[in-house]
Parts: sequence; structure tokens; C-alpha cells
Amino acid sequence: MWDPGTQPFNSVITTFVFSVYIVSDSFGSNDHTSTSLSWTMALAGLLIALLAPVVGQWADRSGHRISTLKWLTWALALVSGCLFFVQARASYLLLGLVLLGLGTVISDVGSALYNGLLDEVAAGGKVGRISGFGWGLGYMGGIIALLVIYIAWIQPDVGWFGVTSANGMDIRVSMLFCAAWILLLTLPTFLILRDRPRTAGVPGTGLVGAYAQLGRSVAGLWRIHRGIVVFLIASALFRDGLNGVFQFGGPIAKQTFGFTSAQVLIFGIAANLVAGVSTIVFGLLDDRIGPRRVIIGSLIILIAIALAVFWLHDGGAKVFWVLGMAMCAFVGPAQSASRSYLARVCPQGMQGEVFGLYATTGKAVSFLAPLLFGLFITMGRLIGGGDNNQYWGILGIAVVLLAGLLAMIPVKDTAH
Repeated sequence: MWDPGTQPFNSVITTFVFSVYIVSDSFGSNDHTSTSLSWTMALAGLLIALLAPVVGQWADRSGHRISTLKWLTWALALVSGCLFFVQARASYLLLGLVLLGLGTVISDVGSALYNGLLDEVAAGGKVGRISGFGWGLGYMGGIIALLVIYIAWIQPDVGWFGVTSANGMDIRVSMLFCAAWILLLTLPTFLILRDRPRTAGVPGTGLVGAYAQLGRSVAGLWRIHRGIVVFLIASALFRDGLNGVFQFGGPIAKQTFGFTSAQVLIFGIAANLVAGVSTIVFGLLDDRIGPRRVIIGSLIILIAIALAVFWLHDGGAKVFWVLGMAMCAFVGPAQSASRSYLARVCPQGMQGEVFGLYATTGKAVSFLAPLLFGLFITMGRLIGGGDNNQYWGILGIAVVLLAGLLAMIPVKDTAH
């Protein structure tokens, strides 16, 4: 329930609704708002890289993984609700970006702790299907949340409780809905799961001392579990590309293929549905053929589809519906299989720490997809001119996915 419970922060806030709202004309010029958003996400990525592994390590050693996750989840709900105060005015851009960046840090650090619990709740031989089921439920949660928001406030001129789009009120009320959703749906997680007692003989450590221990842990992983380090590097690359697919899918749909804002939201609902179903199905396949093969196969297909989006950019909305849905069918399985692989090879007692490193490495190169996306758009402008070169950015994402694919090839398969 934590997957679907926290999904609105990803699907509603950072992807299809609030992030589109914060870069709208109400907050300034397109270049200014987009650049400000990119710098905010870069700074958030840096903080996640610094915090995620040591928080995970501290939670492992102190025996407070569940309670730490609970407080982070409640903080995420609070930040989401505070987005209500971001009015559709340029003077509120900074507030919106600060809250969005803070929520991103909380969400990713919490996800690192949550992913580390996978081996505790999944019996042997079922890691893949449990990971896929959870991830798939997350997408389903995104579908329902997006549908409610669309029907209640985005689509009608006057929504529930008399809410209109004046001063961004329809978007702002949606943020209150997301906060309530996060609190209520994650409640079963914290009613059922309990902290395990700290392992006897393992000393606790403060967050400051955790950094020294982090260095020793990385060195130890390299000496004893070198394959984990190699996988962390590979996953950092391809996960950044996978995030780029969702992060920039909305702008490409709107600016290149002519979608309206409402159509982007409908596309987001369909995208979550396709991704959710495919992730659950591929979760079963994960246990049969192993997560490494699921990841490599998904990356190959995603690269091919990305190239098709570039070459067929003049095809209109129907083309993007087909290709976009095809991409969504393989993003989720690759993400789920990634955490499934790590859960299988993670040393006992190091789950929070290793998944903290997983979050850290994922953010260590999080600038790549946005950077290459922008660079390829600039290249397209230099080659073809004009102001609508958004579709060139998909090539930048394809490059990141290709780098992740090449880095994943030497990674050894794991027993499944």
C-alpha cells in the first residue's frame, strides 16, 4: 500500500499536474521557469545523494526502519498539502520550487528505506512478483488519483466544492487531495509492519558517524560484493533514462504532438494503466527468467521506440499515443526488475544502506537525461532552426538508456 499511497507525488505532483503548473506562463517565461525547475531538481538530487545512504544505514543499525519511513511519509504528505499555497503568480515560483524540491528529497530517501524492506516481506522465489505487484499497484494508484483530479477539478469549468481554475485553485486543491491520499493509503503499512529489534552486538551510530561508516561500506562492497557496485553504476545510468521518459513525456506530447493540458492528463492516466499492468505481468516473468534479462530486454525496446518518436514526430497525436504507450509498457518493468535484482543480491542486514546507495547512485547522474535532453534540443535548433525542437530531446534520453544498457551487459545474472 505504500507504493500506491505515495504514487500521487510522482504521477500528479512531479509529472503530469504540478510540474506542468509551475512552468506555466503564470510564473514567468518558459525559459526562466524551465531552467529554475531543472536547477531545483539538480539540487534535490544532490541532497538525496548525500542523505539517502546514511539515513538508510542509520535506520538499519538503530532498528528504526519502519518508524523512520513513517515520519518521512507523513512529512511528504505535509509538503504535498503545503503546495496548496502556491498561487498562480510569478512571486510564488520560489515557494513552489522549494516545496517541490523538498518533497522530492523526502520521497526518494523514503523510497530507499521502503525498497530495503522488500526481502522482509517477500518469501524466497517471489521477490520479482512482489516487487512487480507493488510497483504495478503504484501505477494503479496513480491512475485513480489522476482520474479523480481530472473529473473533480481539471475538466469541469466549476469543479467540486465550487472550485474553478482562477488563480490556479483547481491545481492547488488537487494538492490537498494528494496529501490526504498519501496519509490514508499508507496507513496499513504502518499498522501492519513493525520495527525489528536492533541486531545484538551491532552498535548504533549517529548520522554524522554514518558518513565514515558509509565510506567503509562502499570499500567493503567493492572488495567482497563487487558485482553490486557494478550494478549500482549501470542502474544509475538506465534509471536516469527511465525517469527522463516520464519527466519529459508531457512536454513532448504538448509541444511536439499538439496535446492540450487536459489531453496530457488523460495520457498520464492511460500511461499509468499500461505501465501498471505490464509491470505486474513482467514481475511474474522476473521470477522465471531473472531480473537482468527483463532489464536488458526492456532497455533495447525502449531505445528503439525513442528513435521512432524522433523520426515520426510529424505524425500527430495518434503516433505519440501508440509510441508513448509502448514506452510506458517497458519503463515500469525495468524499474521494478532493478530493485528486484538488488534485493536478491543484497547482503543480509545491509538493505537500508545498500538501497540508500541505490538512491544515491540514481541521483549521482540524474543531471544526464535533463542535460542531454536540452543539448539535443539546442542541436536541433542549430540544425533546423525554429522554436519547436522538443522532439530532438528524445535522442538525449536514448543516449542515456544506451549507456545504461552497455553498462548492464557485464552484470552477472542472479539465481531466480
